[in-house]
Amino acid sequence: MNLETGYTVRRARTSDVPGIEALVEPLVQQRILLGKDRVVFYEAVQEFRVAVDASGALIGCGALHVMWEDLGEVRTLAVDAKWLGRGVGYAIMQRLEADAQGLGLSRLFCLTFEVGFFARNGFSDMGTETVDPAVYAELVRSPDEGVAEFLDLARVKPNTLGNTRMVKRLN
Repeated sequence: MNLETGYTVRRARTSDVPGIEALVEPLVQQRILLGKDRVVFYEAVQEFRVAVDASGALIGCGALHVMWEDLGEVRTLAVDAKWLGRGVGYAIMQRLEADAQGLGLSRLFCLTFEVGFFARNGFSDMGTETVDPAVYAELVRSPDEGVAEFLDLARVKPNTLGNTRMVKRLN
């Protein structure tokens, strides 16, 4: 526990899934995040990092999903409304970036309405940036919606209207 901040960021556990769902649900209702079935959270629990307060209550979450040899996606970043503005999102991002670098990734992608937060964390609008045609040919085979969002495929447009595709290059 960091005594200055009052919270810790750690690897998620299966017992955290209901709390992750509870953190995400208000953002789903506001149409900021896409809803996911509980089974999807369990399948991806190893991708998640969570922030917990001194009592052990979940106050934030975020996931890192590997998309390609050098590319990962920051997913499902959420912070309890009572903890906004206290560095929880930043701390989770720092942990996800460290995880990404540990995996050998050099770029992070996100699809977000929270452009200001991600810009403050080094992301920029990726505009029409694409990947090498050979990599595109491989990625387009993925059934993963995040990969489709990264590639800006038409089939995900109804879910992503208004979101900004952002990317960050890691050191």
